[in-house]
Amino acid sequence: MTPFHLAFPVRDLDETRVFYGEVLGCAIGRSSATWVDFDLYGHQMSAHLRPQAAQAPSDGRVDGIVVPIPHFGAVLLM
Repeated sequence: MTPFHLAFPVRDLDETRVFYGEVLGCAIGRSSATWVDFDLYGHQMSAHLRPQAAQAPSDGRVDGIVVPIPHFGAVLLM
């Protein structure tokens, strides 16, 4: 599979480091005060601090359920 790169907004970098680093087991790469890179099984995920983006109202519905925009999904083996 060709590796992908995804940059996405987050409201809190410390919470994001815990989730991707400890829960999912992603290696933490380069970082600064406003962003951090993760290695997700060979793919680069870049979390960028954007507190205001997390407060934006959702404008999407899937099967009648409001989902946050933007969002992404990853299919992983158990």
